Amino acid sequence: MPKQKKTNITAENSAAKNKRQVTNSDPIGIFDSGVGGLSIAQCIHQQLPHENLLYVADTLHAPYGDKSTEFIQQRVNEIAQWFIERSAKAIVVACNTATVNAIDQLRNNISIPVIGVEPAIKPAASLSKNKKVAILVTKATAENQRFLALVAQYRHISDVIIQPCPGLVELIERNENNSAECELLLSAYLQPLLDKGVDTIVLGCTHYPLVKGLIKKICGNHVVIMETALPVTEQLQRQLTRNNLINSSTNKGTSSFYSSKHGDIQQALFNHIWQQPLQLNSYP
Repeated sequence: MPKQKKTNITAENSAAKNKRQVTNSDPIGIFDSGVGGLSIAQCIHQQLPHENLLYVADTLHAPYGDKSTEFIQQRVNEIAQWFIERSAKAIVVACNTATVNAIDQLRNNISIPVIGVEPAIKPAASLSKNKKVAILVTKATAENQRFLALVAQYRHISDVIIQPCPGLVELIERNENNSAECELLLSAYLQPLLDKGVDTIVLGCTHYPLVKGLIKKICGNHVVIMETALPVTEQLQRQLTRNNLINSSTNKGTSSFYSSKHGDIQQALFNHIWQQPLQLNSYP
């Protein structure tokens, strides 16, 4: 595992941040371990069209799902500091693994709003007719105590099955989400859930909506698939409104994109997911 330079978003950094006057025209920072968070960035772009967005894909270190908590926190802190240096008024942690492993310490150490991603377990448990719900997650999320505590809150109203999906993020990052290999891998994870009578599946990683079509193909129309882009966007809007940070401009907001593994493959993948050409920049 590559050694990370030490980053400290405490004390001096936090104090410096508090001295800066945040304005409603400042950008919103959004990041994920890779391209998965673009599903959330798209929703924010559509629902809050006047906001300026900065998106970072930490693809060089994707997936976060097989990394240690310490490593994930280090990356989260570095990227958050990068956003702060670019006058971000809020940060969206568009990554389930980063949310469960690092969002609490991040919120404790910076003053701007931080919005995380949590699987839609509550609505899934309530809506499931069979009272059998599955959550597709990364290995790191499946083992995280914060996540397990969240799941435990709803076990009394539904049987909640946690399904780690190792290897899936890597295929998506290689733009192989429609490949035979991806379908075989998904089938191996999904078929046992279907055999148990699961009728509601929660996508517990922001990469997974990028294979939603394949999941629906395997599961059929009788299985409800739930994702989190809209709830995250709505929570961001509430936080911006509460802090008087909604952009008052009537102009269309700008969107800037960065990747820690900048290259032609990443450029093509970003263009494909965003559904229009964009300029991908190198992070940092």
